[in-house]
Amino acid sequence: MTRAGEPQFVSVIVPCRNELTHVDAFLDGALSQVLPVGWRIELLVADGQSDDGTADRLRVRADQDERIRVFSNPGRIVSTGLNVCLARARGEIIVRMDVHTKFSSAYVAECIAALERTGADNVGGPWVARGVGAFGVAIAVAFQNRWVVGGARSRDRTYEGEVDTVYLGCWPRRTLARAGGFDETLVRNQDDEHNLRLRLSGGRVWQSSRIRSSYQARGTLTQLFRQQYQYGYWRPFVMHKHGKPGSFRQLVPAVFVASLLVTALLTVRWPVLLWALLAAYGGYIVLVCLVVALGEAKFCKTPSSWVGRILLIGSLAGRLGLVVPTYHLGYGLGTWRGLLDLALGRRVSGDKAKMTR
Repeated sequence: MTRAGEPQFVSVIVPCRNELTHVDAFLDGALSQVLPVGWRIELLVADGQSDDGTADRLRVRADQDERIRVFSNPGRIVSTGLNVCLARARGEIIVRMDVHTKFSSAYVAECIAALERTGADNVGGPWVARGVGAFGVAIAVAFQNRWVVGGARSRDRTYEGEVDTVYLGCWPRRTLARAGGFDETLVRNQDDEHNLRLRLSGGRVWQSSRIRSSYQARGTLTQLFRQQYQYGYWRPFVMHKHGKPGSFRQLVPAVFVASLLVTALLTVRWPVLLWALLAAYGGYIVLVCLVVALGEAKFCKTPSSWVGRILLIGSLAGRLGLVVPTYHLGYGLGTWRGLLDLALGRRVSGDKAKMTR
């Protein structure tokens, strides 16, 4: 407990691995947070045995600033890194941050305010993506659109209220003492599982539009497929642990992939069925891509000419035509592979047991 007159600690916890090109910018942003009066920050970083110089750079920064504390994460995945930090955090409030996310200078302050205002067990802001490069922009645009990734409120920039899960998170220490840390058997979806565990025990998860950050989306189709495959793969393990999904919308990509497979088998006798399904999905893709591209063009200041805008819309729509199926197929195929491995009792190994970027 904090004695009267002493500053209160807020502990920022960060798992990372091989982030040499990003770690300095992240540390600078985290340490420049404007805190409420009477609060002091400590920044705990769990390095997953980086081999690109990240660990050395972190040690240099820790020697320069006593607010930074660096620990080894032998597990080399997010959940083990988070737990390494939690075991050493001194704060009455715990805030999770991510190296690839940019945070407003009031991010931590707004997290503290939201906890005090709502009495929730976990608070966070909307999950907002930003893209770098042509495909990165398209991936970020699709990430934010409900017709591509479902109607999750965590993607809604304006929503304020209770949610199933929230981006990153901020917890009072008492919440984590009651609910425990993160499931170290999960490479992905450990945050969704933790929030589901909180809600099943009667806790509340709250999203505040005042808590602002932007996450850097994947930049290529290959990176996106690997990411979504992992998210889909680990979904059945969360469902198996709790006997229910966090949300039924998370099962839609698996249903889509199954419908493709069943229809493909039926085409031996009725070939028209596959063409009908592909035509329906193709029409959906075209419609979604045009609607999303037109919506994005409204907020674009350049180019100013109509010709330029049409070219911009067409270019974005064309990239979305590849991005949207990558989201759906990656997640759906991953879910079925996870279900198969779970049913056969296979040991999780290889790429599915490692974090990807």
